[in-house]
Amino acid sequence: MNGFFAVFRREMLSLWVTPLAWVLVASFLLLQGGIFYSIVVHFSQMNDVAIDLGPVQAYFGQQSILMAISLLLLCPALTMRLFAEERRTGTIEPLLTAPVTPAAVVLGKYAATLATYVLMWAPTLLYVVILRDTGSVDWGVVSTSYCGVVGVGAGYLAVGTLMSTVTQSQLIALMLTILLQFGMFVLGIAQYIFEPGWIWEISAHISLSSQMEELSKGVVDSRRLVFDLTLVALPLFLAVRVVDSWRTDG
Repeated sequence: MNGFFAVFRREMLSLWVTPLAWVLVASFLLLQGGIFYSIVVHFSQMNDVAIDLGPVQAYFGQQSILMAISLLLLCPALTMRLFAEERRTGTIEPLLTAPVTPAAVVLGKYAATLATYVLMWAPTLLYVVILRDTGSVDWGVVSTSYCGVVGVGAGYLAVGTLMSTVTQSQLIALMLTILLQFGMFVLGIAQYIFEPGWIWEISAHISLSSQMEELSKGVVDSRRLVFDLTLVALPLFLAVRVVDSWRTDG
């Protein structure tokens, strides 16, 4: 793909030289730090804890609704400006006339937001280091939990990238992404409402809560991996088609 790394470097630079990424990092880490602190305090006051239950499992699993809320805001905020702002200001035109393919433009921008997302989660590994100094840590569970965080985030970021291509307003792109993510989140919660059946099967399959609950215990379901990959590939494919249509219309 011609121009992928050039677009990636350009997008990373535009993210980190503006206050956006730093504000998001600070807000995100404060929120996650508060969540983890409350979980540790809760467990410190418990006398009897199940062997398969601990702060790490609670942080990624049972308290994943708090994580979901942060992701519902973090991922749209990272992607809302990718194309919407460039189309509004007209800076997308030089990029479209440069010798780069639409796929390189979309994937380069997406890869930059995904790398930023991963970097934002990286400091939370200190939580695990702190726990290691006070007790044993199951690194297999830690690995699967972080893989789940990256997988879910990758899907949400792909949805946000697509939404940013369909409007010239950052705010509209933000709201569209939040609505779609919230819709998937609510559909996943439906597994706790409906009786076993085809609706329950669909809800359980896409449920963020169930996925993170399993991964927080070291359980990896290949069906969920397929869903995560589909949630990444399909929006990015559509985003490439949209960007390609701009070049054709131009």
